[in-house]
Formats: sequence, structure tokens, C-alpha cells
Amino acid sequence: MNRHRKAACVLPAAGALIAGALSAATPSAAAPAPASFTPRHTEGFWTAERMRGATPLDVDPAAARRGPGADMKKPPWRAAEPVTIAPTAPSLTAPSAAGVSPMAFPQAGGAWTGGGAVVKTSGRVFFTFQGRTASCSGDSITSANGSTVITAGHCVKYQGSWHTDWVFVPAYDNGNAPYGQWPATKTFATDQWAANEDMNNDVGLAVVAPQNGMRLSQVVGAQGLLFNGGYNKRMYAFGFPAASPYDGSKLVYCSGNSGKDFLLTKDHSLSCNMTGGSSGGPWFQDFNETTGLGTQVSVNSFGYTFLPNRMYGPYFGPEAKAAYDKAQTA
Repeated sequence: MNRHRKAACVLPAAGALIAGALSAATPSAAAPAPASFTPRHTEGFWTAERMRGATPLDVDPAAARRGPGADMKKPPWRAAEPVTIAPTAPSLTAPSAAGVSPMAFPQAGGAWTGGGAVVKTSGRVFFTFQGRTASCSGDSITSANGSTVITAGHCVKYQGSWHTDWVFVPAYDNGNAPYGQWPATKTFATDQWAANEDMNNDVGLAVVAPQNGMRLSQVVGAQGLLFNGGYNKRMYAFGFPAASPYDGSKLVYCSGNSGKDFLLTKDHSLSCNMTGGSSGGPWFQDFNETTGLGTQVSVNSFGYTFLPNRMYGPYFGPEAKAAYDKAQTA
């Protein structure tokens, strides 16, 4: 399998995305698909060997969809107001644009060596999907319950199947879990992803169980979020790509000026060569390279095979906010 096909977890094939858009299902009168799930978890399932051997979730090309009734000609967020949720990270200060390192420069994909909060809030996500072990990425975010992880929608549910044995491993390091494994007690997706696997709303979340009497944000901190924040911002994207030329062992990042998808979605767009396994990793604006804190506005989602080295991430609008509100209070 060539590199671009292998990267399908993050990067569904362009032709596939087109096919999905053309074959999007017509809404039915059936009851809406549930947008949350209580996953089974087997104690001790995720050994270091099993984590190293987990493969990126292979997205079926035919399943990528715009979602029924989408009108790409209308600006979808003109009436929405920005909603900012500040980070919760003990002993760390909130970032500011002035704090960005003067050494910052566009990065299409490379190991993150800057340290800071992002090293602890970011991690790998592991789960079982249709009988096989698979991986994505995720990030600890500020929440009312102090135990919420955000990722891509296809990293919690895909092809009508919710993933089981779902765990978050912050600061994953080549099979090691320095801050433990955090099993999900409940996973969530946007209503649009749960119902139609709409690529515009490829956002998933998980509430994880406390470990040793501590909540996730107490142990690793949590990044803030912004909803309805607009487009064309300077962005930093992070993840744990596991498909060649990466191996999932380390945190990788991309940075640069973002744009807006001009083809089939309303997603953000960023120059980035991360591959499969980076799905669900966080996108930040106002990222401070010194503190490692930023304002999360998207997650790694997909790419077009005919536009290599370009990553796309869903716009955090009211749909993502609704899913976040359900998860953070669960």
C-alpha cells in the first residue's frame, strides 16, 4: 500500500470523498442515530506491544460524506458568535499572540522538541474497531468534569460502529505511558457525524475515568477552545502519525497560515504531511511555543490525494459546541 493510501485514517482519498459526497444518504424518518456510546474496556488490554502494533484506522473511501442538504455556497457561520473556553493548566499561564517565539516559522511536519503543556495534553488514542486494534490522536481540553478528550469523529465511531477498548495515552512515548492510560467511560460525536458521517463535522470526544483519584486535567492540564472563531489564522497542528514515514512513536507538528477548503467541505486547511494515526490531533491558534499552550479550534481530519501535503480539519461551529457541551457535563 502506498504512503497516501496508508494515510487514510487521516486522509481519505480525494476520489473517495467525492464519491461520498455524491452518494450521501437521504435523511429518513427513522429515529436519529445516538450521538454517544458507553464503550467496553478490558483491563490490561493495551500492553506496550499492542500499542506499538496498533494501525491507523483505515477510512473506507466510499464513506466520506458532505452530509445531506449541505449548501457549500452559503457562508455557514455568519450568525454565530465566538465562544472561548480558557485553558486549565495549574502553574501555567494562558498564551498570548505576543508570546509566540520569534523563531517560529512554517513547518510542514516534524518532531516537536519545544516542550511545554502540549507535550502532556496531547496523546495517542487506542481502540478496537471491527475486531482490530487501531490508533488516532487526541487532546485533553478544559471541561466542567475535568476529564474530557477531543479527537476526530471517526476516532470514536465509524461505519456505524462505535469503537471499544478506547483509551487515551497522554504524552505517549514509543510504547510508554508516562501519565497512565485513561479508559473512556463514554464517547461522543457531533449529531451530524453520528447520523451521516458528515466530513464537515468529523469531531469526537471522550470522557475518561479518573486514575488514582485524580482527573485527567489535574494530571496533565487542559487546553482551551474557541468555537466560531473564523478562518485564515496562523495554526499549529499536532498528532502522532503512525503511517510511513512516521511510526507513531513521537509527537509531530505542523505550523503555518491556514486557509479554507475550496472543494467539498467548509474545513480549515493547512500545509502538513502528517499521515495516518494523526487523526484527532489538535489544531491551535494563538499558540505559544514557550508555554505549549494555545486555543484549540480544530482537529486533524482528512486530506485529498491529489493535493499532497495538505491537511484539513473541521470548523468548530455550533455543531462541535453542542457535542462538547454534552461531553463536558457527562
